Amino acid sequence: MAEVSCRQIMVVDDDVFIHEVMEELFKPEGIDVVTAESGDACIAELEKGFKGVILMDVMMPGKDGWETIEEMIARGLADGNIIAMLTAKDVPDSELEPLTEHVIDYITKPFEADEIVTIVKGYLNYLA
Repeated sequence: MAEVSCRQIMVVDDDVFIHEVMEELFKPEGIDVVTAESGDACIAELEKGFKGVILMDVMMPGKDGWETIEEMIARGLADGNIIAMLTAKDVPDSELEPLTEHVIDYITKPFEADEIVTIVKGYLNYLA
């Protein structure tokens, strides 16, 4: 029986530098990195069947991270994924409150490279 691999993450951030950093950190660990530069791009990846850990920025032009998560939930696209916020805001917004059952973590930028790899690998183990 073939084992289904969920060893992938989606980085949803309008900052291309964050995409590059995440690819450099996770590819050597054998973890695929899917990047989305907006909430709409994230939704498109989920519609294509993405399953894994989603690192979601809060502040993005257009649809912010909270609105993206609300749409994911409304459309049933959050199921089978682990969502963690990855943001420069050190204090969670009040928008986090109603979404706490869907958001597992709130990670602030800048982050320690080894720390984020350890955290995300732990979440991937939940999905394995």
